[in-house]
Amino acid sequence: MPLAILDFTDALAPHFDAINRAWIEAMFAVEPHDDEVLSDPRTHIVDRGGTILFVAGADGEILGAGALMPTAGGAIELTKMGVRDEARGSGAGRALLAALIERASGLSPDPLYLLTNAKCAAAIHLYETAGFVHDAAIMARFGGDYARCDVAMSFPPETLNAGRTGRR
Repeated sequence: MPLAILDFTDALAPHFDAINRAWIEAMFAVEPHDDEVLSDPRTHIVDRGGTILFVAGADGEILGAGALMPTAGGAIELTKMGVRDEARGSGAGRALLAALIERASGLSPDPLYLLTNAKCAAAIHLYETAGFVHDAAIMARFGGDYARCDVAMSFPPETLNAGRTGRR
């Protein structure tokens, strides 16, 4: 399936909200922090120097969304990444994650990290395959941001920097 990566526009914001609310509500509860970010991604992510990307199918249908959100001290959280149920297994999540990592390499995060839950086993496997590693220091530093967080991962800086210089 041909896939395209699209940058955030205000017209695409409702897809960011709907895709992420769907998986969060299916597995957990939407927390106040989720609601703030999903309701106004421009203010909470884009205007703060972050990035939101979408993956679309050949017909232009938005299949998934994910974000890079600046947090404390130069860190960037890979967050709010989800794919519509009907697109799972299509490669949309893998393509989206690769695009987010590539975009992160240009932002020089210190560190690039994500927070998730062990119930998200397929996503964790995808993150591990892409190079993320489980990181207790990230859990200690950022894990309290979400009640549902019991897994924290980071992307090795040397791998991220290699992507920036083409030595991957």
